[in-house]
Amino acid sequence: MHAYVKKAVVAATGLGLAVAAPIAAASSAQALPAIMIYKVQYNSPGSDTGSNTSLNAEYVVLKNTTRTNRSITGWTLRDKTGYTFKFPAFTLKAGATVTIHTGRGTATATNRYYNYTWYVWNNSGDTAYLRTAAGTTVDTCSWGSSGSAKYC
Repeated sequence: MHAYVKKAVVAATGLGLAVAAPIAAASSAQALPAIMIYKVQYNSPGSDTGSNTSLNAEYVVLKNTTRTNRSITGWTLRDKTGYTFKFPAFTLKAGATVTIHTGRGTATATNRYYNYTWYVWNNSGDTAYLRTAAGTTVDTCSWGSSGSAKYC
């Protein structure tokens, strides 16, 4: 009887590990960053005319995934080449988004502008990097040559 109890305990322990392993793997999956790159519209609709309307149809949307307002003052958004947008004093509200347009415009709580006169994001493939003021990469989003936008 003692041997039977021992085998049952070993079997139950093994079963527990088999059940716990997927749970542990799922919980160790990387959580969403507090501020994430939500969408990149890297190919503005129509021809690349360089007009301000066309430039502003190329944009990146950042999202605050938390229930807390977050300061992103001094953070940067850049591409592989190094075209960089640096946030001035700015707080992204809890659950809110902010859209960073390539062209010129008036900054608001929901829209910011590179103030560039040509496109930032390569239609043939590129990577967007979001970094803190200290230079720590918070999120990235990459795409290839197909399509015109990427949800990250």
